[in-house]
Amino acid sequence: MIHVKARSSPYPGSRVKRFPVPDGYVSWSIPWPKYEPVDYTADIIKAGPEWADPDFRMEGQSEHGPRFNAVDGRIDRRSFQGCYELDEDKLPRNPMGRTGITSRGLLGKWGPNHAADPIVTRWKREAGEKVIHELSGKPILQFVAIKRKDCGEWAIPGGMVDDGELVSATLKREFGEEALDSLTASKLEKDLLRTLFQSVFSKEKAKEVFAGYVDDPRNTDNAWMETVATNFHDDTGDSVGQMDLQSGDDAGCVQWSDIDQKLQLYAMHSHFLKRVTDLWDAHW
Repeated sequence: MIHVKARSSPYPGSRVKRFPVPDGYVSWSIPWPKYEPVDYTADIIKAGPEWADPDFRMEGQSEHGPRFNAVDGRIDRRSFQGCYELDEDKLPRNPMGRTGITSRGLLGKWGPNHAADPIVTRWKREAGEKVIHELSGKPILQFVAIKRKDCGEWAIPGGMVDDGELVSATLKREFGEEALDSLTASKLEKDLLRTLFQSVFSKEKAKEVFAGYVDDPRNTDNAWMETVATNFHDDTGDSVGQMDLQSGDDAGCVQWSDIDQKLQLYAMHSHFLKRVTDLWDAHW
């Protein structure tokens, strides 16, 4: 069901309650005259940080509004879902349906907000041998998991794509900042990380497992999350599998975690991990 987390209340970081949207009224194709979503934009977005769009609905801003469904300067406003519609206020309309909240909430961009999620994996081993799950009979994969500071949920160490940045660069940067604490590393440590990244985050090892819309609790009727999830797998455990994990940036703590369908993760991260286990024929 689309918009399970994107219809949950209260909205993250607030006490704002979404207008309740029953399953049968999520789709815009279903007429709903009584729909009265809450208009909410977080104060941090209203303050106008450089990474956020201005509110072009304000007086004097309408002529400088974003170019939706296009590459707008350094910002890619295209969606993986194809061309999205604009509503009567010329705002992007969430392609997956109603969420109970209008405006941007905690999201900086009108329309799609692009992210990148690096899924770094290794085989779980004991005495050098792969550990086989007793029920499925398949080897167990482990992934680098972080505990988010904003909500306390476990997640893949991903983040937002900067304006003009390639997704491949975002994957490396976000993993370094959140899982390896590269922001506070010494020069020697950064040099070692750079060498490690060259072996781990190579094009040959990168396997894209998802690209599209994300059922994220921050989504609104006019702004939503989309991501590219890419798997980087250390089959032998000789490179990434030996990393010393240190939490940093948005991560409260970081660890290697066994991949299992019972994991409760942020947004659609469990869905991404399922695709990784299918890729390697591992336990789920």
